[in-house]
Amino acid sequence: MNTVINFNAGPAMLPRPVLERVQAELLDYHGHGMSIMEFSHRSKQFEEINHRAEATFKKLLGLGDGYRVLFLQGGASFQFAMVPLNFLAPGRTADYLMTGSWADKALEEARLLGDAHVAASTKEGGHRRVPRAEEIQLSSNPVYVHLTSNETIQGTQYAEFPEFGDVAVVADMSSDVLSRPFDASKFSLIYAGAQKNLGPSGVAAVLIRESFMEGANKGLPTMLRYSTHAKNDSLYNTPPTFGVYVMDLVLQWIDGLGGLAAMAERNRRKAAPIYEVIDQSGGFYKGHAEPDSRSLMNVTFRLVDEALEKRFLAEAQAAGMVGLPGHRSVGGVRASIYNAMPPESCQALADFMKDFQNKA
Repeated sequence: MNTVINFNAGPAMLPRPVLERVQAELLDYHGHGMSIMEFSHRSKQFEEINHRAEATFKKLLGLGDGYRVLFLQGGASFQFAMVPLNFLAPGRTADYLMTGSWADKALEEARLLGDAHVAASTKEGGHRRVPRAEEIQLSSNPVYVHLTSNETIQGTQYAEFPEFGDVAVVADMSSDVLSRPFDASKFSLIYAGAQKNLGPSGVAAVLIRESFMEGANKGLPTMLRYSTHAKNDSLYNTPPTFGVYVMDLVLQWIDGLGGLAAMAERNRRKAAPIYEVIDQSGGFYKGHAEPDSRSLMNVTFRLVDEALEKRFLAEAQAAGMVGLPGHRSVGGVRASIYNAMPPESCQALADFMKDFQNKA
């Protein structure tokens, strides 16, 4: 079997032990004579998976009672609208921190539904960093503050999250969820599309504080209310059962490796050699993000000229490295090195970068 090093930004690679487990169980799940994809979502077998996934997700974040984890369809892009639909009431304002392309999309959806205020932006300068604390200017009484923890396109990430006191904080963590420890109790809602760090495409995880959910708009259609999915354990309608099953296996894999502290150390070790090559290249490679805002999930950089960049990408592809072209909106090179990426693959990219520079 031919294998490649998969740097795709999403859908992204999955942990090999998880894929091997899926392969082994695909035709006959635990001796029941059929695939997990063929089980009813009301079955005892799937309900066990569903409940374990929620419990493990909360365990990894150090949370217990008072929070729910919902498994929904529509990805993070649907959450851009679902959050303001539920919480941005008439006469209220939501504050948004603008750090790149995905924050822009979240703001755009919110403004279709209510008053959304830009509390900080790093657009001037090309979104090369996250806002500094002194740059954030909240509105007088925001119903929530929204931030994007990691921007996959620009390659920026909050090293530390800003503090907002008693204001509810909502975060899109699609591309770095469960990649490092942080105080999840300071967030009222966290959402993440699965296809980068949690599992396959088709399911989004939403962590929500129950007391925050109680203040949501009750006049929405049934499927648009978080309370509907919480009350029914994400089983109000037929959920993406296969996606939840694979996510459950990924969550167990993270837990088995030592949880978020171990994952953070692994991710730092993975990103370090790539950034080291960039920093020591004498300008041959030019990183997009400022050092204090560099992402450990998406390493973005350019080469000294476009022709050389095209040659770099072509030779990397020939060497078995796929998914390295930057997002179509910005170009360049992007190495997405999410949780599932093994350290040796990142070292292989760093070695390739050094060899390419030496030959150029």
